[in-house]
Amino acid sequence: MTTPDPETKIVDKKKFACDGGGHGSASGHPRVWLTIPEDTGWVVCPYCDTRFVLGENAEAAH
Repeated sequence: MTTPDPETKIVDKKKFACDGGGHGSASGHPRVWLTIPEDTGWVVCPYCDTRFVLGENAEAAH
């Protein structure tokens, strides 16, 4: 059995929350606030392993 690759999402803010997208279902997790570092342009949620990538049209100030 193989494990599916983690999901990748494009975001437009450097600081945002992830709750696993479960909307109350078993697939969700506690809400965590994540910040995308300037040097990498991406961050991985420690709960669901979703990779968040800063989009090209992301806000510059935050």
